[in-house]
Amino acid sequence: MSTPKEASFTKLLEIMDDLRAKCPWDKKQTIESLRHLTIEETYELSESIQQMQPDEIKKELGDLLLHIVFYAKLGDEKGWFDIKDVMDSLMEKLIRRHPHIYGDVVAEDEATVKKNWEQIKLAEKDGKEQTKGLLDGVPLGMPSMVKALRMQEKAAQVGFDWPDKKQVWAKVKEELLEFEQAKSTKNRTHELGDLFFSIINYARVENINPDDALEYTNRKFKKRFEYVEKQASKADKPLNDLSLAEMDVWWNESKAHFE
Repeated sequence: MSTPKEASFTKLLEIMDDLRAKCPWDKKQTIESLRHLTIEETYELSESIQQMQPDEIKKELGDLLLHIVFYAKLGDEKGWFDIKDVMDSLMEKLIRRHPHIYGDVVAEDEATVKKNWEQIKLAEKDGKEQTKGLLDGVPLGMPSMVKALRMQEKAAQVGFDWPDKKQVWAKVKEELLEFEQAKSTKNRTHELGDLFFSIINYARVENINPDDALEYTNRKFKKRFEYVEKQASKADKPLNDLSLAEMDVWWNESKAHFE
């Protein structure tokens, strides 16, 4: 007898079969046509997590799960794989890459687990034609900040890292100086990229997620600027007619409300 969770998943697969067979929109979809929609759903899930809305997180997880089931259905139709193959592959990988759970390896902290994970990934390539490097596992389509962090993490897992966080901060100051001294737009662009990269790296060694940190500031800025807009509206003064000094008064007021 199946459990409630198993029954729900089976029902979802049955609904997917029905939609693919009977719905004009679902019948037209391909793996390629779903791709941009999947990206959109992922960002919607991210937003619901940032706002910490459990009901919305649940709904967005459902939307993302639908896409996974849909891709598996399309793969099955082409004879590539089905949902069982997807789950079997995932379970095999999870067991293989968690020898501290399913084997006799000892890993008592997160850093050791992450290091073992990368080493196991490298070992899985042994005996195969090496066509990809360690950093090729980071998707090119990732947002630049997240991509930089993932590349730094991967490099660090194989020992390519600063021995002391003070050296990482010194690198940030070095890159800032180089940016200040750059003359051409091209060089300033390149040096600014180096500065961003070094700041992200420092966030990593401080165990701060730079994307979370920037998103916090984005939300704070938005709330404070909306406060300025609200006060200007109450005063019946268009923002364009206000001086920066006048807007700064309300901006400073907003700091007491939005930290």
